[in-house]
Amino acid sequence: MCAVLEISRRTYYKYRNGDDPDYLDYLMIKNIFNKSKGTYGYRRITEGLKIEYGVIFNHKKVARIMRKYYLKPEYIKRTRPNTYKRIEENVQPNILKRNFKADKPNQKWTTDITYLIFHNKRLYLSTILDLYDRKVVAYKISKFNNNQLVIDTLNQAISKRKDVHGLILHSDQGFQYTSFEYKSICKSNGITISMSRKGTPIDDSPMESWHGILKKETLHNNNITSLQEYQKLVEDWILFYNTDRLKSKNSRN
Repeated sequence: MCAVLEISRRTYYKYRNGDDPDYLDYLMIKNIFNKSKGTYGYRRITEGLKIEYGVIFNHKKVARIMRKYYLKPEYIKRTRPNTYKRIEENVQPNILKRNFKADKPNQKWTTDITYLIFHNKRLYLSTILDLYDRKVVAYKISKFNNNQLVIDTLNQAISKRKDVHGLILHSDQGFQYTSFEYKSICKSNGITISMSRKGTPIDDSPMESWHGILKKETLHNNNITSLQEYQKLVEDWILFYNTDRLKSKNSRN
């Protein structure tokens, strides 16, 4: 099973013995779903699991897991509006409590999504900052503001830093951060989830401040002619920010 899912034995038992026993089954379902380019419904996914992995699932279980993780076939996406909603049971308390100081790396991270807008076109930037030095741990830019954007950012950060056990990861209560997959990944890696209170952006002021600096020093300081140019400028600026930009000792921004 570990070879099939391309994960280590340690990770397998973390997930299997954790709070979300559906997650390993979801990984197989997601793989079949992705191979179909997002076109298979639960019945074809059920058949695909039997062919691809030799496992027999009840189609009702497959349908339930697909609903849980928002795996919707393309024909449903085209005919129904986006129904992503915050999962209230996965909302977590504000563990960070505006204590933005960290004594070492990988102690406290903060994350959020912001828009990159140019001439009524937009991209979405998902970023994770380490509050120890306010450097960018990981980021992703996408055309879509969805769960996958946040999951890809989180997985990139974990793969870079490796040992994140005991880390506090702070965000708002957006639907991406209350997804079961986000919760499962954090749980399996020993990460404690912290969330701002509703309508209280000051609970994540370092991230809000970073977004302001990013836009001031990219969008407002350059004669941009296209969204693609804006994206490249943001990517270059993040590299500059992490490596060369001088940071205040007080704010570290």
